[in-house]
Amino acid sequence: MTTVTLCVTSREEVTRRALKAFEGEPQGARISFSSPELLWQIFTKKRWELLKAMTGQGAMSIREAARRVGRDVKAVHSDVCALLDAGILERTEDGRIQFPYDAVHVDFTLTAAA
Repeated sequence: MTTVTLCVTSREEVTRRALKAFEGEPQGARISFSSPELLWQIFTKKRWELLKAMTGQGAMSIREAARRVGRDVKAVHSDVCALLDAGILERTEDGRIQFPYDAVHVDFTLTAAA
């Protein structure tokens, strides 16, 4: 099973992990955001539902994704474009879309306001 971790992390941490990866140390699949606000801006409720419907399902057309979530194709197309732009979804050579992971782990810490 391939799991991706969605995390909130600093640029320094992303750089540290990249350097370790270049040294050959496996880092696992991660999609990093600079703030919780940015993470939740990208992952609206509808986009999260779309991602859940696509997790572990392989490549599919936007029409099929819309059918799976019971939404209008045009609205799903808009969400797919946002997720493609954010690097969350991928487009296959034949034009279909995919979320190439079997599971998602969300990892960030909420601390008291300063």
